[in-house]
Amino acid sequence: MFAAYFDCPGGPENLYMKEVMKPSPEEGEVLVKVSASALNRADLLQRRGKYPPPKGTSDILGLEAAGSVAGLGPGCRGQWKVGDAVMALLSGGGQAQYVTVPEGHLMPIPKDMTFIQAAAIPEAWLTAFQLLHFVGKIQEGETVLIHAGASGVGMAAIQLVRLAKAIPIVTAGTQEKLKATANAGAAAGFNYKNEDFSEKVLEFTQGKNLCSGVDIILDCVGGSYWEKNINCLSTDGRWIIYGLLSGGEVHGDLLARLLSKRASIHTSLLRSRDKEASNGYQQSVREDALPYFSGGASPRLQPLVDSVYPLHKIAEAHRLMEENKNIGKIVIEVPV
Repeated sequence: MFAAYFDCPGGPENLYMKEVMKPSPEEGEVLVKVSASALNRADLLQRRGKYPPPKGTSDILGLEAAGSVAGLGPGCRGQWKVGDAVMALLSGGGQAQYVTVPEGHLMPIPKDMTFIQAAAIPEAWLTAFQLLHFVGKIQEGETVLIHAGASGVGMAAIQLVRLAKAIPIVTAGTQEKLKATANAGAAAGFNYKNEDFSEKVLEFTQGKNLCSGVDIILDCVGGSYWEKNINCLSTDGRWIIYGLLSGGEVHGDLLARLLSKRASIHTSLLRSRDKEASNGYQQSVREDALPYFSGGASPRLQPLVDSVYPLHKIAEAHRLMEENKNIGKIVIEVPV
C-alpha cells in the first residue's frame, strides 16, 4: 500500500508517498480501508522529529481516518462488518491506504456525511470533548475562553460549549478567522495580534459571573500566554493546557498568581492515553455528540473543512498548516 512517509526529520520537502507493507489486524483489531485522513499539529511536530509516536505504534503520519471496514482480526466481537463506514482517532498510521484500529476505537460515520467531512471529526472533536467534559467538567452557564478558535479543535470546542449551554469566546489572529468563529457560535472574539485579549475578556465577562473572568481556558499556546491567562481567569477557574505552540517556559510568579485565585492547571495529551481511557472518551462522544451531526438534530454540529489535498501533495498541506492560514481542518484524500 502507499503511505505518507519521510526518511529523516526536516521540512515538508522531506515528505513523499512510499510503498509499504499493508498491515494485518491482530487480536481485537479491525482493518480499515482509508478514504480520507486529516492533518494535525502533531503530524508537523513528528515530521520535524519533535513528537515521536507512542512505543509500539505505527510511525506513519496521521492521527485520524475515515473509511470502510475491510477486514476483521481474531477475537472481534461482531460490532462491525466488512463495508461499514467508520472513522477513528489513531496513535498514527492514518495517512495510508489501510490502517488497523482496535474495534472499540471505531465510531460510525453519521448518516449522509462524506468521508471527507468525517475525517475532520475524530481528533478535533474527541480532543475538544474530553478537554471540556472529562478535564474541565464544564457546567451550564460557564464561560470558556478558547485559544486558536479557528483551528479544528477550536471550531469543535465552540460548538460543544454551546451544546453544553455554556458561553464560548475565542482568540484568533485575523478578522477572517474571528468571523468564522462567530458563524460557528462564538459569543465574542479577540484578535491577539492587535489587542490585549485578557482586558477584552474581563470587559466581556463583567457582570456575567459573581466575579469577572472565564471559568475555563482551553490553551494550546502555552508559555507566552501564562500571565494574560491568569489575568482573565475567574476565581476557582480551570486553565487547561493541551499544546505548547509558544513553548513551555514561564518567567514569573506563576504559582502565587494561581494561588491568589484558587485556580487550577490541568494538562492533557489525547495521543498518549491508554486504550481503556480512549474507549471511554469515544463511548461518550458516540452517545452525547454524534447524534447531533445528523440532519434534523438541534443544535446541529458540523465539522469545518478548510481544504482537501490528495495524499501525493501532502507536503503542500503541511506548508499551509505551517503558515497558520487554515480555518478548520485540512483533509488528506487517500487514493484508491
